Amino acid sequence: MRKLLPLILSLFLTMAFAGESIPDKPVETSLQVFNYNGKNIFALSYRNAEHWHTYWKNPGDAGLPTEIVPNGFEVEEYPWPVPTRFIEKGDILAYGYSGEYTRFFTLKEEVQQLELTSKWLVCKHICIPGKVDIKGTFSSGLFTPSIPNDFTVNQEELIARLKKLPKPREWPSELDMVLKKGEGENKLIAYYNYSNHGAKNLYLNLGMLTPYTQDLLDITREKLYKNKDGTLFGKMIIGWDGEYLEPEVKLPENGVFSQPVTMKFLWQDPVTETVSIIEKSFDRFDPTGGKAIESLMSNMKFLTPLKAGEKREDASQEDTPSGAVTAPEINESFLSILLFAFLGGLILNIMPCVLPVISLKLFGLVIHSDESRANIFKHNLFYTLGVLSTFLALALSILALKSTGENIGWGFQLQSPIFVSIMIGVLFIFALNLFGLFEFQTPGGKVLGNMELKKGFSGDFMGGILATILSTPCSAPFLGTALTFAFTASPLKIILVFQAIGLGLAFPFLMTGIFPATIRFLPKPGMWMEAVKKFLGLTLILTAIWLIDVFISLTDGNIPLMKLNTGLVLLFFAFYFQKHISKKTGWRVLYFALALLPFISLYTSPLQSDTATSGSDLINEKNTHADIHWEKWSESKMNDLKGELVFIDFTAKWCFTCKVNEKLVLETEGFRNLVRDNNMKLLLGDWTKYDPVIGAFLKKNGLVGVPAYFIQKPDGTLINLGETITLSKIKKNL
Repeated sequence: MRKLLPLILSLFLTMAFAGESIPDKPVETSLQVFNYNGKNIFALSYRNAEHWHTYWKNPGDAGLPTEIVPNGFEVEEYPWPVPTRFIEKGDILAYGYSGEYTRFFTLKEEVQQLELTSKWLVCKHICIPGKVDIKGTFSSGLFTPSIPNDFTVNQEELIARLKKLPKPREWPSELDMVLKKGEGENKLIAYYNYSNHGAKNLYLNLGMLTPYTQDLLDITREKLYKNKDGTLFGKMIIGWDGEYLEPEVKLPENGVFSQPVTMKFLWQDPVTETVSIIEKSFDRFDPTGGKAIESLMSNMKFLTPLKAGEKREDASQEDTPSGAVTAPEINESFLSILLFAFLGGLILNIMPCVLPVISLKLFGLVIHSDESRANIFKHNLFYTLGVLSTFLALALSILALKSTGENIGWGFQLQSPIFVSIMIGVLFIFALNLFGLFEFQTPGGKVLGNMELKKGFSGDFMGGILATILSTPCSAPFLGTALTFAFTASPLKIILVFQAIGLGLAFPFLMTGIFPATIRFLPKPGMWMEAVKKFLGLTLILTAIWLIDVFISLTDGNIPLMKLNTGLVLLFFAFYFQKHISKKTGWRVLYFALALLPFISLYTSPLQSDTATSGSDLINEKNTHADIHWEKWSESKMNDLKGELVFIDFTAKWCFTCKVNEKLVLETEGFRNLVRDNNMKLLLGDWTKYDPVIGAFLKKNGLVGVPAYFIQKPDGTLINLGETITLSKIKKNL
C-alpha cells in the first residue's frame, strides 16, 4: 500500500504536466572509490538537473527512494545523507535531494568485478523513472569503470560529505514521546514535546523529527506546534499496516504489542541545529486516546511546514545564541503555575514532615515577641532567606543533574544515604541544644565592631534550611501540578517555581514579621518554655529516628548503621563533657575529633552495593502486617497481569504523605475488603532508593515524585489516581 500510493500520485503528476520540457539527462552519476581510515569506501554520487529532485529513504507523501542494487556481492551502506523537505503542488510533502549528493558504502567481501544498478524517480512538475548500470574492475584499491563517470568529485569533498552524514545517538533526554490510539480503525498517534526553551526556530528544511519507513507503521508527516513559552510540541498520525501482511498482524485492542515496535527518526536538534539518528521502542500504546493532548495543542501556534529554501518569519529568537536562556514570557498559564507553587508551599506548613521545625519557629516567635518590630522582622526575614536559598540550591542541583541525563524527582536528596546521615547529625545536634547541653554562639562572638548582634539570626536561617529539607518528603495539594511543570521547564522557570514554593512555605512567618500584631495570640514568655523546649527536642529526636530508618533502607549491611550510631553517641558525650565535666580546649578538641572519626569512616566507605537497585524492605513489611499480598512493581509485571484488575502504589520510606495515605486508606479493613471483593492484584513500586526505571515511568505519566497511585483495568487501561486517594475514589475508578 505504501508503494502503490506514491506511484499513483506520480502518474497523475506526470499526466498533468506532460508538456513540460525534460532535460536530456535529469540525473548524472559517478562511482568513485577512496581510502579513508584504512577502509576502501565506495561513493556513488548523483547530480540532479536544476529544479529536479530525487527521493530519500522515506520519500514522503509521493515518490520512490533511490535504490542501489549490487549484482553478486553484498554491501554495507552508511546512513543516507540528510534530505531536504519539499512541499510540492497539491500540498504533497516529499523528502529528497536537489543538486548534488553522495551515497556511501563498503564491500562485505573482496571482489574484482563490480556490477551494480541504481534506480531512481526524479521529479520536477513531472516524474521520470531512471536507472544506470555501472560496471568496472576493482584492483589494488583502484576502481576503473567500464563507462566513464558523468562527472568527478574530488576526494576532499567526498570526505567532507562523509563526515556530514547523520550519526546515531541516544534518545534526547529533553524529548518526550508517547504513543496513543488515534481516531478510526488501525490508527495511532505519536505525541511528543521538546522542553528545552533555549531552542531556535527551525530554519533547516526539516521538521524536528523526520521518520524513516517502518515495518507495520505508515507514519505521516509531522505537525509542529509552539506554545507561548516556546516549547515545541509535535504529533504524527500513524497508520497500522499489519492488515496488509500475510499472516495479518492486528492492532491489539488492549494496547500491548506482541513484539516491541521500534520507530526510527532523523532528529534535528532545535538548539544546535545538527541532525542525527535516534530510535525509540514501544511495547504498548495508550488505547484511551489523546483527547487531553489535542485540547492542549488546539490553543498553540501551528508551525506551517517550510518549502525548500524558506525561513520562518517569526524569528523571535533569531539573534539569540544557541542554548541561551531568555527571560520567559510571563503569561496566564505560567502565573497559575506560580500560584499553585505558592499555595503548595503554604500548605506544606501543616504537613507532618515539617511540624517539628515549624514548632521550633513558633517557639522562636514567643521568645522574640517582646523585641522591637524591626528585630522581629529580621528574625523572620532570616528564616525566609534560609528557605529561599535552600530552594534555590535544590533547583540548581536539579538543573545540574538533569544536564547529566539523570531522571530525578521531588525528594531526590533523601535517596542519598550520605545526605540523610548528615541530616540525622544536624537534627541530633539541634535536639542537644534544646536539651540545654550547649548554646549556639553567633559567629564572631556576640559583638561585632560596635554593633550588637541579636542572638538567633543564624539559628533562624538554619531553621529555614531545615524546614525546606524536611518538607521535600511531603507532597501537598497544588504542589504536584507545579512540580510536574517545573521538572520539564526551562532553567529559569524551574528556579522561579521553586522560589514560589519557598515563598509559600515562609509566607506565614514573613507576614508575622511585617505585622507583629498577628502573633499576640501566642502566650507570653515564661518558665513554661523550658518544658516546651525539651518537648521540641524530643520531636527532633523522633524525626532523627525516622531518618535512621530511612538510612537503614538506603544502605547495605549493618556496618554503616553501627558507624552512624557510634558517631551520634560520641557527639552526645562530647557535648556532655564540655557542659558538665571540663571546658578545657584540649579535651574538647579531642572528644569532638573522636566523634568525627565514625562519620569520616562512614563517608569514605561504600554505603550501597548498587545505587540503581530499587527498593527497601517495604514489601516485606506490608506483607507481614496484612492478609493481602503485595508484589514488586515492574512494567513487565503489569504486562503479565493484563486481564486482571491491578492497583499500583509508588511509595518510599522517606515519604510522609505516603505514610498518611497508608494509615488512612491502604491499611484499613475497607481497602482490604475492596481488594478481596474485586480479586484485585497489588503492585508496589518502592522509590526509597534511586531507581531510573520508576522515575521514567512516573515522568511518562506526568508525575515527578511519590506518592503516586494507579489502577490498571483488565483491558490494559491505566488510570492515574494522583497523589491523594480515598476509598471512594478507588471504587469510582474500578
